[in-house]
Amino acid sequence: MKALWKGGISFGLVNIPVKLYSGSVTHRIDLDMIRKKDQCQIEYVRICRKDGKEVPWDEIAKGYRKENGDYVVLDKDEIAKAMPEKTQTIDIFEFVIENEIPSKYLEKPYLIEPEKAAAKTYALLRDALKESKKVGLCKFIIRSSEHIGILKPEEDAILLIQMRFDQDLRDPKELKLPGKTVSATKKEIDMAMTIIDQLTDKFEPEKYKDTYKDELLKLIKKKAAAKGKKVVEKAVPAKKERHPADDLLDQLRASLEAIKN
Repeated sequence: MKALWKGGISFGLVNIPVKLYSGSVTHRIDLDMIRKKDQCQIEYVRICRKDGKEVPWDEIAKGYRKENGDYVVLDKDEIAKAMPEKTQTIDIFEFVIENEIPSKYLEKPYLIEPEKAAAKTYALLRDALKESKKVGLCKFIIRSSEHIGILKPEEDAILLIQMRFDQDLRDPKELKLPGKTVSATKKEIDMAMTIIDQLTDKFEPEKYKDTYKDELLKLIKKKAAAKGKKVVEKAVPAKKERHPADDLLDQLRASLEAIKN
């Protein structure tokens, strides 16, 4: 596994040299864009909208579009000055109780491995986090972008969970949501709670699989084995549509029956 980043964790006056690895793996199936009639692969090129000509990389700049349509052109040196100073430090600036952080802020996991000489200080931070039952809020820079995250212990490891800044989250108040004037009846709530109880189980992440990927792989293998023959898939029966005026209690009762069966 290749390290994404090398640096250190700043913990007070202590510095722990570490390596950062991605904590997740993407299992998606890559599909190329091709021309259907001859399977020619599609290539993306940089075309000027004004004259239709391809533009070489050395002639490309970045620009901010103003309201009148004109651009403020920025060169690489100017953009570099505006970027956060490149540091190789995961800087812990505060400790908080993890349960106080709403899940909407959590974004991406990373694994942290200590350099050989830093095993003891790594273990010190890990064990101190476990003992305190807190996580370390930190700032770090990857690919010229500043991020916020938490450092948390998990078994023998310290995880870095990248977070979203508050300013990056949209306010639900922008949506047209039902307020307190719209409410369910006591009977409807009781039946909904029964459904929740029936479907409640211990969280075991290994049980959940990417079924779309599996089905797509099956289709690809089937078509490859058919050697050009058209594959006829069984029609999926259409779900019975319910009218908006259907009684909510009937739908809840049907849900409970489906669970029991």
